[in-house]
Amino acid sequence: MSQMEPVKVLVVDDSAHNRRLLTELLESSPDVKVVGTAADGNEGLRQVMALHPDVVTLDLEMPRLGGYSFLRLLKSTAPTPVIVISSYAHKTDVFKALELGAFDFIAKPVRPTPDAVEKLRRELQEKVQAVRLVRSSDPRPVRRPKTMPMEPAFVAGIGASTGGPPAVQRLLEALAPEPSMCLLVCQHMPKQFTRAFAERLDKLGPFSVREAQEGDVVAPGHVFIAPGGRQLVVYRQTGQYVLGTPPPTMQDKHAPSVDRLFMSLAEAFGSKAVGVVLTGMGSDGAVGARAIQKAGGEVWAESEETAVIYGMPQEAVATGAVSRVLPLGDIGPSLVELARRRR
Repeated sequence: MSQMEPVKVLVVDDSAHNRRLLTELLESSPDVKVVGTAADGNEGLRQVMALHPDVVTLDLEMPRLGGYSFLRLLKSTAPTPVIVISSYAHKTDVFKALELGAFDFIAKPVRPTPDAVEKLRRELQEKVQAVRLVRSSDPRPVRRPKTMPMEPAFVAGIGASTGGPPAVQRLLEALAPEPSMCLLVCQHMPKQFTRAFAERLDKLGPFSVREAQEGDVVAPGHVFIAPGGRQLVVYRQTGQYVLGTPPPTMQDKHAPSVDRLFMSLAEAFGSKAVGVVLTGMGSDGAVGARAIQKAGGEVWAESEETAVIYGMPQEAVATGAVSRVLPLGDIGPSLVELARRRR
């Protein structure tokens, strides 16, 4: 796909109103062209084969052939980036779709107010344009039983955005040999979805995964997911490391923010601070990476070869603060090795 050509989009949704609205919002940019629409998965697959779109927007609940079956068949016949359009009422469906290969998701506004529709337009434009940079990923889920580790926690901060949910899942699965770790995860995601994301990861084992709450104590075998719309920070208090979830300030570009998490890790852990930047758009994490490096800690980044979007990792690497650039499949084993060296 040439950089000068508009992104070609196929809209798949059983609602005629939604198809019209999405088409209007997408084509408000001269860089996007809706090449077709479909009312169900069967029609959508035929349109993909005939029109060869660069990206598909997908409603999961459709008659005849639903969204999950569409994703499975699309992956095996004509792999194409898919952005799921989901309601807040179906949060868990989103993560199943991401596991089946969807590129990203957008939440439908609860009420179609002018502000909500404008927010939807901006998000659609941003994520559709991101397919110019997309790379395939394979979460390869593996389920293992939970254990109850008793060893001291090794703490690491993980930052991710677009393409992040499957990458975070795969990372947790790779860390199973060392379940005494504690991970603090900042995944860019709307506030209505982060708890469902944590609950889904909690089923994988061996870690106990939950959405972080104010006052949570850092403990071995735990993974804390930053709550959407708030920040996740860690600080030392009476001999323990405690989590805070403050609201964003006017200066924060993201909530949750990888920068805010990494800066707090640098302050709390100093030379023992560890931050890992995974796939994502933008530059969140770059400022925090410099803070960790200045404190004497370590920052790693996912390599271009596996990152779905090599935006955040690239920006972190550009600061000169990143000490290791690794494919996603190597990050988990390398963290296990580092944790065991630090015992």
